[in-house]
Amino acid sequence: MSAVSILFRRELRLALRQSADSVMVIAFFVIAVVLFPFGVGPEPNMLARIGPGVIWVCALLAAMLSMERMFLGDYEDGSLELLVLSPVALELVVCIKVAVHWLTTGVPLICAAPLLFVMMNVPEEVWPVLLWTLLLGTPALSLIGSVGAALILGARRGGVLLSLLVLPLVIPVLIFAAGAGDAVLFGDGAKANLMLLGGILLGSLALTPWATAQAIREAVA
Repeated sequence: MSAVSILFRRELRLALRQSADSVMVIAFFVIAVVLFPFGVGPEPNMLARIGPGVIWVCALLAAMLSMERMFLGDYEDGSLELLVLSPVALELVVCIKVAVHWLTTGVPLICAAPLLFVMMNVPEEVWPVLLWTLLLGTPALSLIGSVGAALILGARRGGVLLSLLVLPLVIPVLIFAAGAGDAVLFGDGAKANLMLLGGILLGSLALTPWATAQAIREAVA
């Protein structure tokens, strides 16, 4: 546990030193959402109808901006090889890196979301459900993105390749998260959508660390 704690603090310090990445993610999220009323018009009912989907699409794209850096820095300076050889299980190392990625990108996205709810005229009764979808969905994005981030290590134009690998895998998260907001707007319960998001999160937590660890071993071999 001491080694895990040291590794977590190391990853968190490195992430905070690169705080510009988190600022870029939040800035992209806010700007992308703000642009939609200019494109579709300021009509309140229209914004309320498309608000949940718009916010989730922008959150997904914003989260992907920092996924490429999840393992790249350690890969470039050789630290990743040491982590592979360390006594701490590589799968646990992956979980720590994913947790730090979520803390520095997912949590700021969730904190910025209420402001965007107001901008998109999202009804107040939808807010709790959308916040729950972000709490369940953003960790799943980080977990799934970790697989893509490991697979592109050493590849040219990794950012483009990462998008091609990850976007098809996160479509279910987007569908169920946006659908939860629509369910509340139309008077249906969002419980089923939230349970499906929870299932995706648990499934990702069970499978992606092992897939990511294996991809890292292949990259440093």
